[in-house]
Amino acid sequence: MRTPLVAGNWKMHKTLAEARELVDGIRKGVEGVDGVDVLICPPAHLLLPMMRAVVDSPIMVGAQNVHEEQKGAFTGEISVPMLVDARCSHVIVGHSERRHVFGEQGPRLAKKVLAVLGAPSLTAIYCVGETLDEREAGKTESVLEQQLDDVIGSDVAIDRIVVAYEPVWAIGTGKTASPEQAQQAHAFIRSKVSDVYGPAKADDLRILYGGSVKPDNAGILMEQKDVDGALVGGACLVAEDFVAIIRAGVSA
Repeated sequence: MRTPLVAGNWKMHKTLAEARELVDGIRKGVEGVDGVDVLICPPAHLLLPMMRAVVDSPIMVGAQNVHEEQKGAFTGEISVPMLVDARCSHVIVGHSERRHVFGEQGPRLAKKVLAVLGAPSLTAIYCVGETLDEREAGKTESVLEQQLDDVIGSDVAIDRIVVAYEPVWAIGTGKTASPEQAQQAHAFIRSKVSDVYGPAKADDLRILYGGSVKPDNAGILMEQKDVDGALVGGACLVAEDFVAIIRAGVSA
């Protein structure tokens, strides 16, 4: 059985005071909750304060992005050694906003994933997903296949990767893939991973759904056979909503 993972991507939100209040609410809400892993991904300046805020709780802290180089003249970036120093457990790589706003694509994302996997304490959350035009043109699976091919291979440690399927048309739009659409995409992703690594490793792979996940749809999404949790955007910024999604992961 794959343990569900519910991850909150805070994006560019929260001051220090707001972040502390949010984490305090999440901590209280997950007391006594078992059977689901919980991750928060705050902005870089909040990584260390939030790491302190979750001490003695089951909540993990991850980063939203990382540079592929270990160090250098890359103003505004953050490196794998810095994230290790901050005791992060996960790093999001290839989020649709990094792809479509900042222009990051396959070759660079592959380097980022390999950089993350070079640190034994880190797990990469690798994001894939199609645009609305690509879905309407019937290209969903070909897009997912290409995005997976960009990164996975026999020399890449799939056991330290979590894949997040996030249809671009459902991110921040209020639209959500139907449970059937989510399951179909997740099953396809698992099948492609099986082609490379074999069915056993594919069965162990956690695949998250991301795209307007809310308390009222989280349960039915995570009930799907190949949906192993959620990468949550806006709803993770409200403790009550995020906790409700986490609890939905337990009962799914």
